[in-house]
Amino acid sequence: MAAKQTEPVTIISLRKLSQAAPEPQQKETKTFTVEDAVETIGFGRFHIALFLIMGSTGVVEAMEIMLIAVVSPVIRCEWQLENWQVAFVTTMVFFGYMVSSILFGLLADRYGRWKILLLSFLWGAYFSLLTSFSPSYIWFVFLRTMVGCGVSGHAQGLIIKTEFLPTKYRGYMLPLSQVFWLAGSLLIISMASVVIPTIGWRWLIRIASIPGIILIMAFKFIPESARFNVSTGNTQAALNTLESIAKMNRSVMPEGRLVEPILEKRGRFADLLDSKYLRTTLQIWIIWLGISFAYYGVILASAELLERDLVCGSKSESEPEVVETTGDSGEGLSPCYCHMFAPSDYRTMIISTLGEIALNPLNILGINFLGRRLSLSITMGCTALFFLLLNICTSSAGLIGFLFMLRALVAANFNTIYIYTAEVYPTPMRAIGMGTSGSLCRIGAMVAPFISQVLMSASFLGALCLFSSVCVVCAISAFTLPIETKGRALQQIK
Repeated sequence: MAAKQTEPVTIISLRKLSQAAPEPQQKETKTFTVEDAVETIGFGRFHIALFLIMGSTGVVEAMEIMLIAVVSPVIRCEWQLENWQVAFVTTMVFFGYMVSSILFGLLADRYGRWKILLLSFLWGAYFSLLTSFSPSYIWFVFLRTMVGCGVSGHAQGLIIKTEFLPTKYRGYMLPLSQVFWLAGSLLIISMASVVIPTIGWRWLIRIASIPGIILIMAFKFIPESARFNVSTGNTQAALNTLESIAKMNRSVMPEGRLVEPILEKRGRFADLLDSKYLRTTLQIWIIWLGISFAYYGVILASAELLERDLVCGSKSESEPEVVETTGDSGEGLSPCYCHMFAPSDYRTMIISTLGEIALNPLNILGINFLGRRLSLSITMGCTALFFLLLNICTSSAGLIGFLFMLRALVAANFNTIYIYTAEVYPTPMRAIGMGTSGSLCRIGAMVAPFISQVLMSASFLGALCLFSSVCVVCAISAFTLPIETKGRALQQIK
């Protein structure tokens, strides 16, 4: 009897279990992000074309910036300028760069990197050509300021490269972009050595505008950033771009559907000062300002050392011609130096400029193995040391050696901070992050001419100590940055 009573219970229990069995679920659709697509597609022919075209923006920027260094002695003589007037030209170029850099960064985060890059090149080429027709010093200053405004938008080329490169290639390909800046610097110095003595500085400016005009026509081969497109909700355009890259690279796309959150708030300055990024932003600004101060200080100091022969307080064997200028009232005489660069001076500038590529292999190794922060702090510390070594009384060969190493170190500093800044900020604020950093760094570039071309004439050691102290502060700031970006994927969301 007891056994018979348990049978119904067993049957009921089985029925309950049968009813509770889960129904088969529908298969979920696979999805992927732009980051997944970039990593899956990998590195290929598209990235080589991207590297060559966007890297060439560095050639144009270097030529426009270095132009002031090679033209300074000529305009000093032609318009009988004093030291502060020559320095003021460079300062105003970087003032234009500073003002427009923030504006272009805001516009790039809202309307696209590609559009702003094209606009900046058109602007820069137009005003650069106009500069060659400057009838007076005032016009020259104004038009070069407008050129500075245009050049500030060239940073969007670096952002486009960064957003398309797979993670493991960023630390190698972005430092190699320094080759293009080097090419532009060498090109303008070489051209100046031939053009200025023969047909004059105005034709040098006209010829220097040609690469920028040619490059504008090559931009049509580079698409808008896929990361920017998805952040604005234009997912189809991003998908078309990624599929085109995959086809060009002979690769495949990830399976599934492209999904990314649409970000309504983009390109806001306040985001940089949010609690999550406040410390990073402030320290990046300090580093950018100091690196720019040191970099353009070295470039302008090199020209000044050659033109005025200030090393060890000595004077050149061949005294420069002194032109006495009279004010409008006829009172007061102001001595202005007319000392043109000799062929040997151009050779010295070329040799020191070649230093910008000398440490590139070590810089790439440091960035990828030591990390961005430690690598930057080491090179900034070495920069401080070599500024002080310039005060040592040495031969011409020794001076060239010190300038060579300084150019190598300051170029390595710029390489590293460019990469770090592009990597540390998420897509909605990457362009404004680069823009504000580029803007702040121009404050250092604006001050540098007055130290290299004015204070250095009065107190050589004082100027060197100031450059060195700023580099030490930057080294400490780099070492204490809160975020390391080595091996980290680009962030899409804040």
